[in-house]
Amino acid sequence: MEEAVRHLERGDWQAAHALVDDDESPLGRWAHGIVHLLEGDVANARYWYQRAQRPLPRASEVKAEIAALAAAAAAIRGSGHEASPVR
Repeated sequence: MEEAVRHLERGDWQAAHALVDDDESPLGRWAHGIVHLLEGDVANARYWYQRAQRPLPRASEVKAEIAALAAAAAAIRGSGHEASPVR
């Protein structure tokens, strides 16, 4: 997930998409939604946010979403297991 986050932070949604496309974890679904926000595909982003059980943010909030995803991934990495991210 850390590599996908780095790609998202740089705005490289294609590289991030390649990493999260098959990730069915809650963080993977969230990251997948962010990918589609960056791409400009709001309908697909909405689908992935629903699967991640997260509210769809406005496009203007995508940088904050990436930061929140990075923090959640770091917290999970520190705990040693995958869990649903805190909303």
